[in-house]
Amino acid sequence: MVGACERTLGPRDGVHVEVFAANRVVLLPAGIGTRPPRRVEAGRISSARCYGELVTLDPTGLVLVRPGSHLTIADLFRAWGEPLSAHRLASFSSAANARVATFVDGRRWPGSLASVVLRRHAEIVLEIGPYVPPHARYTFPPGV
Repeated sequence: MVGACERTLGPRDGVHVEVFAANRVVLLPAGIGTRPPRRVEAGRISSARCYGELVTLDPTGLVLVRPGSHLTIADLFRAWGEPLSAHRLASFSSAANARVATFVDGRRWPGSLASVVLRRHAEIVLEIGPYVPPHARYTFPPGV
């Protein structure tokens, strides 16, 4: 978990993260940044004991961050408990030292992968393996 564990979800900004590896879609699971006990209704977490600075409530790639937090994609992977490096996404490694391709709002990210900021309404795409044309935008639900 990243940050303090608060009893209520509170206001959140939405960030959409898509992960493609070895010609597969890798889902971000529901429950990142939450602590049990959790209540799940229709595949979505409706309540948890507490919530960290970033959370996922369903497996859609929607990451909810507290406004004003300056979290990065590295923080997300740390909270998820999965490795992230220039040549690795979760359990997937690149072939022949190819780098993880990173896109923000449809454009190639020029900096370090770990430095991508989880900012409000960003569409972040991470790829390892065959190229998948990145989405430039995501339709966020009202209120995030």
